[in-house]
Amino acid sequence: MSRNISLINKPMIVRIFVAVSALLAFQSCNNTMNENPLLTESSNPYTAPAFDRIRNEHYKPAFEQALSEAKAEIEEIISSKEAPTFSNTVEALEMSGRKLSNVAALFFALNESNTDSLMQQIALEVSPLLTEYSNDIILNEKLFERIKAVYDSKDSAGLNPEQSRLLELSYRNFSRNGANLSPSDKEEFRRINSELSKLGLKFGQNVLAATNKFFLHITDSSDLGGLPGFVIETGAMEAKERSLSGWVYTLQAPSFGPFMQYSSNRALREKMWRAYNSKCLNDEFDNQKIIKEIVKLRLKRANLLGYKTHADYVLSENMAKSSESVTAFLGNLLDKSLPYGKKDLEQIRVYAARNGFTGELMPWDFSYYSEKYKSEKFSLNDEMLKPYFELSNVEKAVFDLAGKLYGLKFTRNTSIPVFHPDVKVFEVTEENGTFISLLYVDYFPRASKSGGAWMTSFREQYIMDSVEYRPFVTLTLNFTKPTESTPSLLTFNEVTTLLHEFGHALHGMLAQGSYPSLTGTSVVRDFVELPSQIMENWAVEPEFLSSFARHYKTGEVIPQELIDKIISARNYLSGYMSVRQLSLGINDMAWHTISDTSVADMIKVDEFERKAIEKTQLMPIIEGTCFSPSFGHIFAGGYSAGYYSYKWAEVLEADAFSLFKEKGVFSREVAASFRENILSKGNLRDADVLYRAFRGRDPEPDALLVKLGMK
Repeated sequence: MSRNISLINKPMIVRIFVAVSALLAFQSCNNTMNENPLLTESSNPYTAPAFDRIRNEHYKPAFEQALSEAKAEIEEIISSKEAPTFSNTVEALEMSGRKLSNVAALFFALNESNTDSLMQQIALEVSPLLTEYSNDIILNEKLFERIKAVYDSKDSAGLNPEQSRLLELSYRNFSRNGANLSPSDKEEFRRINSELSKLGLKFGQNVLAATNKFFLHITDSSDLGGLPGFVIETGAMEAKERSLSGWVYTLQAPSFGPFMQYSSNRALREKMWRAYNSKCLNDEFDNQKIIKEIVKLRLKRANLLGYKTHADYVLSENMAKSSESVTAFLGNLLDKSLPYGKKDLEQIRVYAARNGFTGELMPWDFSYYSEKYKSEKFSLNDEMLKPYFELSNVEKAVFDLAGKLYGLKFTRNTSIPVFHPDVKVFEVTEENGTFISLLYVDYFPRASKSGGAWMTSFREQYIMDSVEYRPFVTLTLNFTKPTESTPSLLTFNEVTTLLHEFGHALHGMLAQGSYPSLTGTSVVRDFVELPSQIMENWAVEPEFLSSFARHYKTGEVIPQELIDKIISARNYLSGYMSVRQLSLGINDMAWHTISDTSVADMIKVDEFERKAIEKTQLMPIIEGTCFSPSFGHIFAGGYSAGYYSYKWAEVLEADAFSLFKEKGVFSREVAASFRENILSKGNLRDADVLYRAFRGRDPEPDALLVKLGMK
C-alpha cells in the first residue's frame, strides 16, 4: 500500500464507541484503587503515563472505576432540575468520562502496538459492555431532549463560535446515531453496535495472528540469490531471534517487501506472495464470515437510520457527501490513471522479456522486475540509498523540518517511562519554550504489534476547569531493524512513511481548542489525510535531502547525482500505483454500497472482490488469493466507505503544496497559515471552509494529475 494506517481520534460519542472497548467483566485485582497507576495522577513530567508501573491486571479495576464515574456524570446531567443550558448539558456531556477516555485510549493504543493474549481477550470480552455505555448515551431520550432544548434556543444563547460548533455537531451526532428511533429500533441499534465492535476486534486479531504464523525459513544459501547484503543480514537476525539456523523472512513489511524486490528465486517469491495475499482466507484465521456479517450489520444500521447504504450513512458527514460523488471521483481518476498504469506494466513486461523472462508476468514477478528496471533506468535502488538514510539522522531531519516550518523543538526525555524498550519519548516545545506535547515514537516490528504505520494519542488536547491539557501523541511504525553490524537504515519509502505519519502527529500536537471532539485529528475522514500527505512532498525536495542525508559510515553528504535520480524517479510507476490505490477504494465502496442484506449472505468474498475491481485488474487473477479478508483499514479500522479519502486528500495536498512551491518549501509565511487554518483548527469549522481559509480558493482538481505526470 502506498499509504499507511492512521488511527485517529473521533468525535466524542464515536470516540467512546471505538476506543472504550475495554475491560469490565472480570474480578477486581488485589490492588486497591488508590494504587492503580491508571487511576491516580502520574508523578512523571507533564503527568505522562506511568508505563513502568502499569500491568495488565490494572486495566480491570481502572475500567470499572472509570466507567462507574462516567455513568454517574451522565446521570447528573440527565437528572438536573435546572433548565438545559449549553454549560450544564452540552459542555458537561462533552467533558464527561474523561478518565474513561484516557484509560481506553491508552489500553487500545497498546493493544495494537504491544499486545498479548490476555489483552486481546480483555478487548473482546469488554467491548460489548463499553459499546452499551456509548449506546446508553446516544439513545437516552432525556439527554437528547435536553440537547434539543439547547439547540432550539441557540440563537439567543450568546454562544461563541466554538460553542456553537460543539452544539451543532452534538445535536447532529445524536440525530444521526439513533436518538430519533423507536424503542424497538433503538434496541436493534444497540445490538448491532455491540456485535460490530466485537467483529472488528476479532478481524484485526485474526490478521495479526495470520501474519505472525507464516514465515519462510531458508537453510540453503543458494536460495538467497539476488538478495543484497542488508536483506540477508536481517533474515539471519530474524532466524537467530527464533533460535533457528539460516535465514527467516516474514510477512512484516520490512521483511516481505525487500524479499519480493530482490529475490531471484521465483518459486520462493511466489510462496511469499501467495502467503501474503491469502491471509485469513480459508485458513484457521478465516475472516470471510466476519466480513459478511460486518457488511450486513452495517447495512442494517444504516437502514435503521434512514440511509440506503452504509456508504451513504458515512459519507453524509464527509467532504464528499454522497456515495455517488465518491464513485464518480474514483471512476474519473481511474479513467485517467488506467492508460498510464497499463503503460507502466507493459514497460516492465518488455524489460523482463528482454532479460530472459518467458511466459506470463505474474504478480510475484512485478516487484522483482520493476526494481531491476528502476535500477537500470534511473541507476537507483534501495541498496544505494539506504546508507544515507540512517534512522537517527532521518528522525532529526524530520524534527528539524518541523522547527523550520513551525518553530518546534524536540528534546528526548529518558526519565519518562515507555511501554517497550524500543520506544522513545520527546518533549515538544515552541521556540520560546512553551510546552506543546509529548511525542512517543515506536519504530520497529515485533510479534505483539500490528503491521503498518499509524498515529494515535494517549491523551488529547482540551481545556477543563480553566486548565489546558496538552496531548500525548504516539507514532507507531514498522521499519527495518538495526542488525548486529549496522544501524537501522531506511528505504526511501520508509523515509516517506515517517514524514506521512509525522504529519498526523503535527495535526494532533498543534491542536488548539477547548473541546476534545473538535481538536486535533478529530476531523472528517477525507480531510484527515491532508496534513500527513502534504509532508511526503519534502522527501523529494533537494534542500531537505541535502540537509541531512549522510552516509552512515563515511559521513559523506548524499551526492547531488543521487538526489537528481530520486527526483527523476519520483513518478516511476505512478500510473500503476494510482490504479492500485484506486482499486482498494473501489473495493471498499463496493462492500459498503450493498443495499440488500440478503445479498451479503450469498456473497462469495473472493468472487465479489474480483467483480468489484475487475476494471482495475492489471495483473492476472490468482486463485486462492483475495485481499478483503486482511483489509483491516475498512473492516477493523475507521476507513469503511472512506478508503477513497487517501486519493481525495492527494488532490488537496497537491494543490496545497503548490503554494509552498510558489513561496518557498521552507516558507514560514505559508507554514504559519497552514498551522493556523488547518493544523490547529481541528474540526472547529467545516473542512472545505478551513481549506479555503488556507488556500484562498477551492482546490484545483487537476493538481494531482500534474504532480503525478499525468497531465
